[in-house]
Amino acid sequence: MADKGIKIQEFVDGIASSVAFVQRNDDDVDLTVAACNDSFFQMLGGRNRSLSFPFPLDALLPSYSRRELRAKIHECFSTGLAQELEQAYDLRDGTHWWRLSLKPFRHDGSDGGDAISGILLTGLDITTKVQLHRALEVSTSRFRSVVDAAYDAIVTVDQQQRITLFNRAAEHLFGYEQAQMLGQPLEALIPEQHREHHGDYVHQFARSPVKSREMNERNRIYGQHQDGTRIPVEIAISKINVDGGVEFTAVVRDITDRVHLMDVLQKQAASDALTGLPNRRDFALRAAELMKSTKPFSVLMLDVDHFKRVNDSHGHDIGDEVLRLLARVGAATVRHRDIFARLGGEEFVVALPDTDAAQALNMGERLRAVFEEQDFDHDWKSGQPVPFTVSIGVATRVDGETDLEALLKRADQALYRAKGAGRNRVEAG
Repeated sequence: MADKGIKIQEFVDGIASSVAFVQRNDDDVDLTVAACNDSFFQMLGGRNRSLSFPFPLDALLPSYSRRELRAKIHECFSTGLAQELEQAYDLRDGTHWWRLSLKPFRHDGSDGGDAISGILLTGLDITTKVQLHRALEVSTSRFRSVVDAAYDAIVTVDQQQRITLFNRAAEHLFGYEQAQMLGQPLEALIPEQHREHHGDYVHQFARSPVKSREMNERNRIYGQHQDGTRIPVEIAISKINVDGGVEFTAVVRDITDRVHLMDVLQKQAASDALTGLPNRRDFALRAAELMKSTKPFSVLMLDVDHFKRVNDSHGHDIGDEVLRLLARVGAATVRHRDIFARLGGEEFVVALPDTDAAQALNMGERLRAVFEEQDFDHDWKSGQPVPFTVSIGVATRVDGETDLEALLKRADQALYRAKGAGRNRVEAG
């Protein structure tokens, strides 16, 4: 038996890994180390090297690791199947992690069957691997925390444009849960009218040497919420190579408030502050385009009769109310494609595309009658209706005429003739 132990010891000493041969006593409870190499002592802290074989396994094992390892060894004896586990040992120079493999050592039993004489226990130091894995976990956790805490939506897609990352801000922006979107095609977040060419943009960017860019080559970019509404967004996109493929990450910012403000400012720049109608500048731009593209073309010039008398009799607040009323009723009376605008003061103008002289006179008369007869609903601030009338001048473009200002001047001259002829009239220029 002694010779056999010496041979086992020589065998384990020749193995570079941590190795021990563990046997079980006749009571099938106590575990002893029949042989082990120096690496096995080092694995467990280098203690008790003076022990004589065989010695109790518990003499080397730290108390905190005994229960788990003993259970695995007994399981290996009972089932005859190899086992594996990972254990950490706190040594003087820090914590070391080991992967322990347990393999039954078989021999022919006295009854002629196959018996297990012991367990070959080998240990592989995986401390560096565990540390790297934990560092990676910390880095990944930190990355996920930053991504999830980001104010902007962050969406990553693979080369097939399937979503691989979808942070909390993206959930809030687009209305989807992360679990709903992972693995799904990106087109779910793109309005249908923009999907056709989106793949071309992505492939072009994939081939480009540029690593990142802002997608601001178009006037406005939109995303699509789960409920189908369009969201104006600002996007910065970058790409990285992953396992031979390309992944794209988009940082998406909701600019709804900014777009709304821009629209308000743009509208204010083109609108009359008092009435909300197009102002002189906006009218000139839009009417000039209509004049180029439609034939025939006419304009009306309107002026409130004796407006100074309205202000003097009722006050400027009521005068402003009259102007706002004229704007509202006038814009509702003309056709949808016509442009009803305020030039300033009590003077208004209407552009009438596809309208000849006779049709323009009819429209002018219709407007004049509406205000003379007060054929509209209105709750006057003064408590009583304020009667007022308008005078209107009409001008129609002649063949070859392209100058809007000349056309407006003829309408203005017709307006003054209407005033000179007694007001509350329509005159053609």
